[in-house]
Amino acid sequence: MKINVDPPKSLMFNSFFIMFVVHAAQTGVGIAGLPRIVFLEAGHDAWISILLAGVMVTIATVIIILLLKNYESADLYGIHKDLFGKWIGSFLSLVYIGYMMVVAYLVIMHYTEMVQAWIFPQMPTWLLSALLIFLGVYAVLGGVRIIVGVSFMAFILTAWLILVIYAPLKYMDYNHYFPMMDHNWKEYGMGMYKTAFSVVGFELLLLLYPYVKDKKKVLKFSLFGIAYTIFIYFVVTFVSIGFFSEMTLEKTIWPVLSMFKIVRIPNLERFEFIAVSYWMLVILPNICLYLWAATRGVKRVFGFQQKKAIYIFAVLLWISTFFIDQRIQMNTFTDKVATVSFVLVFIYPALLLVCVFIKKFFNKQKGETM
Repeated sequence: MKINVDPPKSLMFNSFFIMFVVHAAQTGVGIAGLPRIVFLEAGHDAWISILLAGVMVTIATVIIILLLKNYESADLYGIHKDLFGKWIGSFLSLVYIGYMMVVAYLVIMHYTEMVQAWIFPQMPTWLLSALLIFLGVYAVLGGVRIIVGVSFMAFILTAWLILVIYAPLKYMDYNHYFPMMDHNWKEYGMGMYKTAFSVVGFELLLLLYPYVKDKKKVLKFSLFGIAYTIFIYFVVTFVSIGFFSEMTLEKTIWPVLSMFKIVRIPNLERFEFIAVSYWMLVILPNICLYLWAATRGVKRVFGFQQKKAIYIFAVLLWISTFFIDQRIQMNTFTDKVATVSFVLVFIYPALLLVCVFIKKFFNKQKGETM
């Protein structure tokens, strides 16, 4: 396996689209329940934890870009081989491949649960998951440019949903925000930690970087996408705190969708049905990006044909949907994955950057000695 990736120009895309890819990767099912999760940790100051999470994501993104700039056109799998050799590097890459498949699995399962809770209670999990996996496979088979296009179209077609938040504004109680900043830093930190799993996705830069034409602008457009994501998360959390009472918000699993229930449109009684259905466009780029990243890793590390890996992983994803059928089990599993995600996304790239600096230092020392 080569350390640097040299994709054909037909597969490369402009750095401008990184903004949409990062935002699409970060925005998924998690936004529907995020206000409650953060509120349980930081109370009515949960919006502060969201902003702190934005700072944390920005720092992590800068570290990732600094890591990638130490190579001509390498991805995470190539960096692993360069730093740790074939065997250890392959093992670490395999860990990331497994992580990406698990994230795709969680996106599918949580959206399926949302559809069953709000629209079709009797719909079997295997049926909707099969549909989502089919759409993901169809897009991934088209290549990385198709996936970037899906992310862009998903952004364009779903951007209007943020405007719906205007309806709950009229019913907000601003007393819910006071007294401000009366929580300790531990509570803010826990709120930030709980937000972390909902804002992952920017780590895919470690794999998409070689496919970007103008690499000097990757950081700028990545930060634009992250800023828009944090803005949306901040808005829905801030409005949720003002709209719901404390006890109600603690018990409402999907507060964002619950707020949609007050939206009234002529000849349309239940707007949340439209919102849940439309949410498929929001989560589809998640599935495509993580499935592509995992199968790309199999090709890079093990030399296995990516097309075959896509089919195999799709079958494994579908079979795995039969294993968990209770919400408590899914929540427990999600919490464990969130812990692993925090390490792999926010801490591990910084360790890799340190390893790169150490290797450069010793190579320089060796060169001077010779």
